[in-house]
Amino acid sequence: MTEPKPSQWRTLDKDLDRISQLERATLYIGRPMVGLGVSFAFIVVATLLAAAFFGFQQGTLVVIAAAGFGAYMALNIGANDVANNMGPAVGANALTMGGAIVIAALCESAGALLAGGDVVSTISKGIIDPTALADLNVFIWAMMAALISSALWVNLATWLGAPVSTTHSVVGGVMGAGIAAAGFAAVNWPSMGSIALSWIVSPVLGGVVAAAFLAFIKKNIIYVDDKIAAARRWVPVLIAIMSGVFATYLAVKGVNKLVRIDLLTAVIIGLAVGAVAYVASAPLIRRQSEGMENRNKSLKALFGLPLVISAGLLSFAHGANDVANAVGPLAAIVHAEQVGEFAGSVSIPTWVMVIGAFGISFGLMLFGPKLIRMVGSQITKLNPMRAYCVALSAAITVIVASWLGLPVSSTHIAVGGVFGVGFYREYHAEKRIRQNLSAKPTVKRLAPEERRRRKLVRRSHFMTIVAAWIITVPAAALLSAGIFLILNSTIG
Repeated sequence: MTEPKPSQWRTLDKDLDRISQLERATLYIGRPMVGLGVSFAFIVVATLLAAAFFGFQQGTLVVIAAAGFGAYMALNIGANDVANNMGPAVGANALTMGGAIVIAALCESAGALLAGGDVVSTISKGIIDPTALADLNVFIWAMMAALISSALWVNLATWLGAPVSTTHSVVGGVMGAGIAAAGFAAVNWPSMGSIALSWIVSPVLGGVVAAAFLAFIKKNIIYVDDKIAAARRWVPVLIAIMSGVFATYLAVKGVNKLVRIDLLTAVIIGLAVGAVAYVASAPLIRRQSEGMENRNKSLKALFGLPLVISAGLLSFAHGANDVANAVGPLAAIVHAEQVGEFAGSVSIPTWVMVIGAFGISFGLMLFGPKLIRMVGSQITKLNPMRAYCVALSAAITVIVASWLGLPVSSTHIAVGGVFGVGFYREYHAEKRIRQNLSAKPTVKRLAPEERRRRKLVRRSHFMTIVAAWIITVPAAALLSAGIFLILNSTIG
């Protein structure tokens, strides 16, 4: 057997290279279909689960359909909402995308199953007069319309790359169905006014708190001569604040299923946990910082682990609270079909909660990376210090909002924190430029066009996200009204 000539080897290599390129292209094109296939399989499993637990009684088909749409909603919450918790940590390179997805999936599921609320309001946030939906069929189709419309809107927002509030999507869905069923008089407009106010308060407060922490870190740690000594002094304090804030946050928002805790008791718990965290972290930070160089890269290493922990805690609290957005209307439909009457609040069956918890995890794993990259790196550049400020801001703002009684959105707060960090960086950079120009008048000034180009927050993403926030409630309401009219006229 003769050995192939060199020219034949080159021809073989070219052919194999073409085959490899074809295989890579096929995998790239087929990758989105894998996510859609797994999602469809999960929705089918959710409907089978509903059939198994609800049994073959009157209204079974309605419950099965609602379970499918509830699973669809949970997938969309995982794809969109969870990015707010993990995006900053990934953008700061404290977590890989794979690590973030695993931690978030575990923490979201644990939060939903262990600390998710036993009872959910069927008329979200009290925005619709319960008597307006007293007819059982009207109530069922209103809840179904709210579920479908909010899921469709969140899906569209995810496709557009805009992190929106799933809470506000459900609110808009319930409002739209209520208006279609009983007119504008059925809406509790003062409650809607407070929700509209939260559109402004949530991101602004989140941004201000995040910017304030970043200003503190810059002044007391980054821009000092001995950065390591400053870090040894202040990083344990920041860890104590983080621990105390998250303990308060979880006591207020995350353990309702286990025990009811008022705000004052939660604050006392937070203070105690913060004190313990300071005592425990001070020697650890001192030991970790030994031998470190006096530069910012060393500081980033000190903030890495606390940032990862904070992201996991945010995901746990999110799972405990926002899973109701996915399964609340479903639980209401199940209760109405079982009992045969409307209820202002209902208990969530375990199988319904399982659908919500696993749906959020699947949605995150299959479709979450797009929004995680958006929040973590495409709005403004984050490092562990900046991302840490965003996580702290999210927890603090939720606690303040709970104290004020405002129905805030965790999405608005977290993204507002990212914007706040970015805009503060712009302000700080401009301030340093002015100081340099005043100290050295001969330094060449940048042209206005160049200064606009060097902005640290991408304005296109800012405008897209703000626009999506503004139209979320009316868009979900219009969708829900149309779906309700179709369901009520064709089936009801």
